Amino acid sequence: MNRLLKLAIVGLVASCGGGGNYSAPRQLDNACAIAAERPAYLRAMRQTERKWGVPVHVQMATMYQESKFIGDARTPHQYALGVIPIGRQSSAFGYSQALDGTWEEYQRNSGNRRAQRDNIRDATDFMGWYMHGSQQQLGLSKGDAASQYLAYHEGRGGFRSGSYRQKSWLMRVAGQVNARSEMYRQQLVACRRA
Repeated sequence: MNRLLKLAIVGLVASCGGGGNYSAPRQLDNACAIAAERPAYLRAMRQTERKWGVPVHVQMATMYQESKFIGDARTPHQYALGVIPIGRQSSAFGYSQALDGTWEEYQRNSGNRRAQRDNIRDATDFMGWYMHGSQQQLGLSKGDAASQYLAYHEGRGGFRSGSYRQKSWLMRVAGQVNARSEMYRQQLVACRRA
């Protein structure tokens, strides 16, 4: 294949969106820096806050925990006998780490059948939809990052049954999500003033 044809093919693929930037923002501990580096993230989260009532800082803390803001994040591979790859730990994918079945439910219920987990607007809308449902079904405040995270991680049925109570590591993670949410909240207030 001649060089010119190869360049044309690469250019065509790139122009069709095949080269998305899924890397994490540089300063994950600074909400203002995340918003400055990736303004589309903040726009998507604000739109979700307006639509579903889930505060931006709760979305940010959950997304940090789930994917570190990496659009094509996947769970690690599992190995048989320590060396033979047998698939991933789960079907979780994208910014929100939504499972296949939960994402399909969101697509049906939201009417957004074309939604993609590696699209920041779709991922934040999914998170808002899910957390709104957790408020409706479980009575969780949308501003309670720890409880919302536990319901998000365990599923609503798991939260209702209290499965998280037997997982000290998960309780610790929920506390970290809560602390990060508060940190992001304070930072966002400060950068609005600046």
